[in-house]
Amino acid sequence: MKINVVFNKEIPAYSDILEKLEEILIKRHIEFQSFDIDNMQKNGDFTFVIGGDGTLLKSARFYAGTPVLGINLGRLGFLAQAGADEIERAVDTVLNGKYSTEERIMLESGSSLALNDFVIKGCMSSRTSKFYLEINDKFVCDYIADGLIISTPTGSTAYGLSAGGPVLYPSLEALVIVPVCPHTLNARPLVVPSEEKITIKTSDKLLSVAADGLDTTECVKEISIKKSAKKALLAFINDDSFYSVLRNKLHWGISPDLK
Repeated sequence: MKINVVFNKEIPAYSDILEKLEEILIKRHIEFQSFDIDNMQKNGDFTFVIGGDGTLLKSARFYAGTPVLGINLGRLGFLAQAGADEIERAVDTVLNGKYSTEERIMLESGSSLALNDFVIKGCMSSRTSKFYLEINDKFVCDYIADGLIISTPTGSTAYGLSAGGPVLYPSLEALVIVPVCPHTLNARPLVVPSEEKITIKTSDKLLSVAADGLDTTECVKEISIKKSAKKALLAFINDDSFYSVLRNKLHWGISPDLK
């Protein structure tokens, strides 16, 4: 097995964790290469990612189809499977083949990929915009809002959730369209089949788009988004169900302490 190790220099304490992981791999005589998040190369059969969810998202897009496992050094670490104190167990679990994987659908717009979501806003970000939504080239509705989020099931627990969208089970073949701060009481999130082509247009202002939080295009009048043929492959070393991760990391369904 050849291992990729990806790290994010912008995260404090990455160097200690990187050194520890490399020492473990050397001790077990495993061939590996380490890459900064901005200089990744497609070289191995498995990828360890040292950083937060943003680092993992970028790595999962780049290494689409190759198992990726996160070692969390960020805040929430919703997608990560191991903490800084679990590195040796994570390595041994992977080397012994006792890990599982899950395919996750991704979205594409032009040459840009997103595992979580595309966020469309007006180029004048301080003002609301009017968005026209089309699905499969047929008009659906218009929104006056701060933006629109087009999310995968994986991304339904990210920005879309904060904007009032639903939580989708990760393996569902569906997409979510969530308006951000709509100026109406009747605009609701919309769940559609994953094969639909979603187009957002505007008549008065130009639109910008961000893929997984990163700006990807200049201002345009129209943006089309569809499911990508590429899929991310996330690795798991724990038996935690999706619902237990919701409870433990997002405090979903936990009653308040009324003492």
